[in-house]
Amino acid sequence: MSLKVAVQMDPIEGINIEADTTFLMMEQAQARGHTLFVYLTESLAMEDGRVFARGCDVTVQRVAGDHASLGPMRQVDLSEFDVVLMRQDPPFDMRYIDATFFLEAIHPKTLVVNNPAEVRNAPEKLFVTKFPHLQPPTLITWEKAAIQDFRARHGDIVLKPLNGKGGSGVTRHLADDPNLDTLLELHGQIADEPVIVQKFLPSVTKGDKRILLVDGQPVGAINRVPRKGQIRSNMAVGGQAEPVELSARDREICDAIGPELSRRGLLFVGIDVIGDYLTEINVTSPTGAVALKRFSGIDAAEVMWERIEVLRRQA
Repeated sequence: MSLKVAVQMDPIEGINIEADTTFLMMEQAQARGHTLFVYLTESLAMEDGRVFARGCDVTVQRVAGDHASLGPMRQVDLSEFDVVLMRQDPPFDMRYIDATFFLEAIHPKTLVVNNPAEVRNAPEKLFVTKFPHLQPPTLITWEKAAIQDFRARHGDIVLKPLNGKGGSGVTRHLADDPNLDTLLELHGQIADEPVIVQKFLPSVTKGDKRILLVDGQPVGAINRVPRKGQIRSNMAVGGQAEPVELSARDREICDAIGPELSRRGLLFVGIDVIGDYLTEINVTSPTGAVALKRFSGIDAAEVMWERIEVLRRQA
């Protein structure tokens, strides 16, 4: 089964093939006989209800510095493709949201991974609130007084920007930290958005698991361990990946959220688990597949394409 695949991503020339999940997806697609086309989000256009993009046909190879061979630039009608992978990096801003409206116009005739309407409706740090029994104590608000009350009740807390990515802007505040108000003022100057406040989980020092799910089923996990003295375990800010097995609690969490992910058409998802708690459900270009394959031999991209091929045959 040969599929025509378009990939909406950041410039392919600049990616790190040793860590990039999107490249692994493309590599696996090509190995399965599918053709690839890449384009940037800003090339999207809609005319008379049809959605177009300007980009290039591409072949990929795992050679550093020579990993992509691009054809001439051309405009395509995205409805003529079998699959579109929405894989540009966050932040989840209006540009990201606008792209979901464009792609919603061609889905599901063209299978968009993930379902663009549900990507729009499931921002990672908000979507997780649909499962409060799995979360640590969490508050999302603009209001300083509500944050101060939350800290008075829970003591040691963590502050996160609502639409941040890669651990950016995450800070820890002890119960007697005098700098919280100042941090909130700075946040308000930088971004007009709420903040997330969570009870600090000491188990974060042992790592933050990234579990990958395909169509609601867990594929495997890696553990991201923060540097000594740090709380942020994201690899973008210096966290170290290591192999890990799924625990009984991890599987319990996956069983609880998996049916909802599948129902929404969120085909490739990465969740974050600290200790016994679910902290995020990542639906916008989740990562971690390369490290998972390196540690365990499990290829989440292969599992994803197997599922996509089944869905396309059923369409």
